[in-house]
Amino acid sequence: MAQLATPLTSQDVAYYRENGYLLYHHQLFSEEKFARLQAIFEEHLAQKGSKLSDELDTPHFRDPRLLDFLLSDEVLDLVEPIIGPDIFLWSSHFICKDPYTGRPTPWHEDSAYWEGRVNHYEKIITVWLALDRSNDENGCMRVIPGSHNNGFSEYEKVDAATNTFGSQIKNLDDSRAVSFVLEPGECSLHDSRIMHGANANTSQYRRCGYTMRYMSADTRIIPERNANHKLWLARGKDRSGNSYVND
Repeated sequence: MAQLATPLTSQDVAYYRENGYLLYHHQLFSEEKFARLQAIFEEHLAQKGSKLSDELDTPHFRDPRLLDFLLSDEVLDLVEPIIGPDIFLWSSHFICKDPYTGRPTPWHEDSAYWEGRVNHYEKIITVWLALDRSNDENGCMRVIPGSHNNGFSEYEKVDAATNTFGSQIKNLDDSRAVSFVLEPGECSLHDSRIMHGANANTSQYRRCGYTMRYMSADTRIIPERNANHKLWLARGKDRSGNSYVND
Protein backbone atom coordinates (compact mmCIF):
# COMPACT_ATOMS: atom_id res chain seq x y z
CA MET A 1 0.00 0.00 0.00
CA ALA A 2 1.37 3.41 -0.98
CA GLN A 3 1.65 6.22 1.53
CA LEU A 4 -1.41 8.32 2.23
CA ALA A 5 -1.77 11.62 0.39
CA THR A 6 0.61 14.41 1.34
CA PRO A 7 0.79 17.99 0.02
CA LEU A 8 3.14 18.80 -2.83
CA THR A 9 6.42 20.30 -1.68
CA SER A 10 8.17 23.26 -3.31
CA GLN A 11 10.62 20.69 -4.72
CA ASP A 12 7.72 18.76 -6.27
CA VAL A 13 6.40 21.90 -7.95
CA ALA A 14 9.87 22.87 -9.20
CA TYR A 15 10.33 19.36 -10.62
CA TYR A 16 6.98 19.57 -12.40
CA ARG A 17 7.78 22.96 -13.90
CA GLU A 18 11.16 21.77 -15.20
CA ASN A 19 10.10 18.36 -16.48
CA GLY A 20 6.40 18.81 -17.27
CA TYR A 21 5.27 15.93 -15.08
CA LEU A 22 5.30 14.48 -11.57
CA LEU A 23 4.67 10.98 -10.24
CA TYR A 24 2.66 11.02 -7.02
CA HIS A 25 3.30 7.77 -5.16
CA HIS A 26 0.65 8.26 -2.50
CA GLN A 27 -2.95 7.11 -2.25
CA LEU A 28 -4.98 10.01 -3.65
CA PHE A 29 -8.26 8.92 -2.04
CA SER A 30 -9.17 6.94 1.04
CA GLU A 31 -9.59 3.20 0.55
CA GLU A 32 -13.37 3.50 0.76
CA LYS A 33 -13.58 6.43 -1.66
CA PHE A 34 -11.25 4.79 -4.16
CA ALA A 35 -13.36 1.62 -4.04
CA ARG A 36 -16.45 3.71 -4.89
CA LEU A 37 -14.71 5.17 -7.94
CA GLN A 38 -13.60 1.74 -9.10
CA ALA A 39 -17.20 0.51 -8.79
CA ILE A 40 -18.50 3.45 -10.85
CA PHE A 41 -15.91 2.72 -13.51
CA GLU A 42 -16.93 -0.95 -13.67
CA GLU A 43 -20.54 0.19 -14.22
CA HIS A 44 -19.50 2.40 -17.14
CA LEU A 45 -17.41 -0.39 -18.59
CA ALA A 46 -20.30 -2.85 -18.37
CA GLN A 47 -22.69 -0.36 -20.05
CA LYS A 48 -20.38 0.89 -22.80
CA GLY A 49 -22.21 -0.91 -25.61
CA SER A 50 -20.29 -0.78 -28.90
CA LYS A 51 -17.66 1.62 -27.59
CA LEU A 52 -14.15 0.32 -27.05
CA SER A 53 -12.83 0.29 -23.50
CA ASP A 54 -10.56 3.28 -24.21
CA GLU A 55 -13.40 5.46 -25.55
CA LEU A 56 -15.25 6.38 -22.32
CA ASP A 57 -14.78 10.13 -22.65
CA THR A 58 -16.34 12.82 -20.39
CA PRO A 59 -18.28 10.28 -18.28
CA HIS A 60 -19.01 13.00 -15.70
CA PHE A 61 -21.29 14.71 -18.23
CA ARG A 62 -23.62 11.72 -17.79
CA ASP A 63 -22.84 10.63 -14.24
CA PRO A 64 -22.82 13.34 -11.55
CA ARG A 65 -21.43 10.88 -8.98
CA LEU A 66 -18.02 11.48 -10.55
CA LEU A 67 -18.10 15.12 -9.45
CA ASP A 68 -17.49 13.91 -5.89
CA PHE A 69 -14.03 12.94 -7.11
CA LEU A 70 -13.37 15.56 -9.78
CA LEU A 71 -14.25 18.50 -7.49
CA SER A 72 -12.70 16.99 -4.37
CA ASP A 73 -10.13 18.67 -2.17
CA GLU A 74 -7.86 15.65 -2.56
CA VAL A 75 -7.43 16.38 -6.27
CA LEU A 76 -7.67 20.17 -6.23
CA ASP A 77 -5.04 20.40 -3.48
CA LEU A 78 -2.59 18.76 -5.90
CA VAL A 79 -3.59 20.96 -8.81
CA GLU A 80 -3.60 24.35 -7.05
CA PRO A 81 0.16 24.62 -6.30
CA ILE A 82 0.84 24.16 -10.01
CA ILE A 83 -1.84 26.19 -11.83
CA GLY A 84 -3.03 28.51 -9.05
CA PRO A 85 -6.12 28.91 -6.85
CA ASP A 86 -8.65 29.63 -9.61
CA ILE A 87 -9.46 26.32 -11.28
CA PHE A 88 -12.07 24.91 -13.60
CA LEU A 89 -12.74 21.32 -14.54
CA TRP A 90 -12.05 20.85 -18.25
CA SER A 91 -12.69 17.15 -18.87
CA SER A 92 -12.33 13.57 -17.66
CA HIS A 93 -11.88 10.23 -19.40
CA PHE A 94 -11.87 6.59 -18.38
CA ILE A 95 -9.08 4.97 -20.41
CA CYS A 96 -8.89 1.18 -20.27
CA LYS A 97 -6.43 -1.03 -22.13
CA ASP A 98 -7.83 -4.54 -22.11
CA PRO A 99 -5.49 -7.54 -21.69
CA TYR A 100 -3.77 -8.58 -24.92
CA THR A 101 -5.87 -6.23 -27.08
CA GLY A 102 -5.43 -2.76 -25.56
CA ARG A 103 -4.48 -0.41 -28.39
CA PRO A 104 -1.33 1.72 -28.35
CA THR A 105 -1.66 5.46 -27.77
CA PRO A 106 0.45 7.33 -30.37
CA TRP A 107 2.94 9.95 -29.23
CA HIS A 108 1.09 13.25 -28.97
CA GLU A 109 0.54 16.47 -27.04
CA ASP A 110 -2.93 17.02 -25.60
CA SER A 111 -2.64 20.70 -26.50
CA ALA A 112 -2.37 19.89 -30.21
CA TYR A 113 -5.84 18.31 -30.14
CA TRP A 114 -7.29 21.33 -28.33
CA GLU A 115 -5.74 23.94 -30.64
CA GLY A 116 -8.12 26.84 -31.16
CA ARG A 117 -10.41 25.77 -28.31
CA VAL A 118 -8.73 27.89 -25.62
CA ASN A 119 -6.71 31.10 -25.65
CA HIS A 120 -3.54 29.74 -23.98
CA TYR A 121 -2.08 26.42 -22.84
CA GLU A 122 0.36 27.32 -20.06
CA LYS A 123 -1.76 26.22 -17.09
CA ILE A 124 -3.56 23.03 -18.11
CA ILE A 125 -2.90 19.91 -16.06
CA THR A 126 -4.01 16.29 -16.20
CA VAL A 127 -4.22 14.08 -13.13
CA TRP A 128 -3.97 10.45 -14.29
CA LEU A 129 -5.29 8.17 -11.53
CA ALA A 130 -4.38 4.49 -11.77
CA LEU A 131 -7.42 2.26 -11.27
CA ASP A 132 -5.26 -0.80 -11.96
CA ARG A 133 -1.52 -1.32 -11.61
CA SER A 134 0.18 0.49 -14.50
CA ASN A 135 3.63 -0.55 -15.78
CA ASP A 136 5.62 -1.22 -18.94
CA GLU A 137 4.19 -4.71 -19.23
CA ASN A 138 0.59 -3.55 -19.65
CA GLY A 139 1.17 -0.36 -21.60
CA CYS A 140 1.68 2.43 -19.05
CA MET A 141 1.93 6.06 -20.12
CA ARG A 142 5.37 7.31 -21.16
CA VAL A 143 6.57 10.93 -21.48
CA ILE A 144 9.54 12.83 -22.85
CA PRO A 145 10.76 14.94 -19.89
CA GLY A 146 11.02 18.66 -20.58
CA SER A 147 9.11 18.49 -23.88
CA HIS A 148 6.31 20.76 -22.62
CA ASN A 149 7.72 24.07 -23.84
CA ASN A 150 6.07 23.96 -27.27
CA GLY A 151 2.94 21.83 -27.49
CA PHE A 152 2.41 21.93 -31.24
CA SER A 153 4.68 19.46 -33.00
CA GLU A 154 4.39 18.23 -36.58
CA TYR A 155 2.13 15.19 -36.94
CA GLU A 156 1.66 12.33 -39.38
CA LYS A 157 -1.24 9.94 -39.91
CA VAL A 158 -1.43 6.46 -38.38
CA ASP A 159 -4.12 3.79 -38.61
CA ALA A 160 -6.96 4.91 -36.35
CA ALA A 161 -8.40 1.39 -36.25
CA THR A 162 -5.34 -0.04 -34.51
CA ASN A 163 -4.45 3.03 -32.42
CA THR A 164 -6.47 5.12 -29.99
CA PHE A 165 -6.43 7.96 -32.56
CA GLY A 166 -5.20 8.58 -36.06
CA SER A 167 -2.06 10.72 -35.82
CA GLN A 168 1.31 10.83 -34.09
CA ILE A 169 4.25 13.18 -33.65
CA LYS A 170 6.70 12.82 -36.53
CA ASN A 171 10.31 11.72 -36.06
CA LEU A 172 10.10 11.44 -32.29
CA ASP A 173 13.11 10.12 -30.39
CA ASP A 174 11.79 8.14 -27.41
CA SER A 175 15.22 7.16 -26.04
CA ARG A 176 14.69 9.50 -23.04
CA ALA A 177 11.13 8.39 -22.36
CA VAL A 178 10.08 7.89 -18.73
CA SER A 179 7.48 5.25 -17.84
CA PHE A 180 4.68 6.14 -15.44
CA VAL A 181 4.75 3.08 -13.19
CA LEU A 182 1.88 3.40 -10.69
CA GLU A 183 0.09 1.26 -8.16
CA PRO A 184 -3.74 1.37 -7.93
CA GLY A 185 -4.76 4.60 -6.22
CA GLU A 186 -1.58 6.49 -7.12
CA CYS A 187 -1.53 9.18 -9.80
CA SER A 188 0.63 11.20 -12.12
CA LEU A 189 0.39 14.86 -13.08
CA HIS A 190 1.35 16.17 -16.51
CA ASP A 191 1.32 19.38 -18.50
CA SER A 192 -1.03 19.43 -21.51
CA ARG A 193 1.90 20.25 -23.82
CA ILE A 194 4.21 17.37 -22.89
CA MET A 195 4.91 14.66 -25.48
CA HIS A 196 3.44 11.38 -24.26
CA GLY A 197 2.10 8.05 -25.47
CA ALA A 198 1.71 4.41 -24.46
CA ASN A 199 2.49 1.03 -25.95
CA ALA A 200 -0.16 -1.59 -26.60
CA ASN A 201 -1.16 -3.87 -23.75
CA THR A 202 0.11 -7.29 -24.80
CA SER A 203 0.01 -8.67 -21.24
CA GLN A 204 -2.66 -10.60 -19.37
CA TYR A 205 -3.22 -7.65 -17.02
CA ARG A 206 -5.78 -4.88 -17.61
CA ARG A 207 -4.53 -1.29 -17.41
CA CYS A 208 -7.18 1.31 -16.61
CA GLY A 209 -6.95 4.88 -15.42
CA TYR A 210 -9.13 7.93 -14.87
CA THR A 211 -7.87 11.20 -16.32
CA MET A 212 -9.04 14.37 -14.59
CA ARG A 213 -8.16 17.57 -16.48
CA TYR A 214 -8.13 21.12 -15.13
CA MET A 215 -7.30 24.60 -16.36
CA SER A 216 -6.51 27.84 -14.59
CA ALA A 217 -9.65 29.98 -14.60
CA ASP A 218 -7.73 32.75 -16.38
CA THR A 219 -7.99 30.53 -19.49
CA ARG A 220 -10.65 31.65 -21.95
CA ILE A 221 -12.73 28.92 -23.59
CA ILE A 222 -13.72 29.77 -27.20
CA PRO A 223 -17.50 29.09 -27.19
CA GLU A 224 -17.90 28.41 -30.91
CA ARG A 225 -15.15 25.76 -30.76
CA ASN A 226 -16.60 24.02 -27.69
CA ALA A 227 -20.26 23.40 -28.50
CA ASN A 228 -21.99 21.31 -25.84
CA HIS A 229 -18.84 21.12 -23.71
CA LYS A 230 -19.57 21.56 -20.00
CA LEU A 231 -17.36 23.36 -17.49
CA TRP A 232 -17.46 23.41 -13.70
CA LEU A 233 -15.78 26.11 -11.63
CA ALA A 234 -13.94 23.82 -9.23
CA ARG A 235 -12.27 26.35 -6.95
CA GLY A 236 -11.74 30.09 -6.68
CA LYS A 237 -13.03 32.68 -9.16
CA ASP A 238 -13.49 32.85 -12.90
CA ARG A 239 -10.99 35.22 -14.53
CA SER A 240 -11.99 35.01 -18.20
CA GLY A 241 -15.78 35.22 -18.46
CA ASN A 242 -16.44 31.54 -19.07
CA SER A 243 -19.83 29.92 -18.49
CA TYR A 244 -20.10 27.10 -15.99
CA VAL A 245 -22.67 24.46 -15.14
CA ASN A 246 -22.51 25.54 -11.50
CA ASP A 247 -22.73 29.31 -12.07
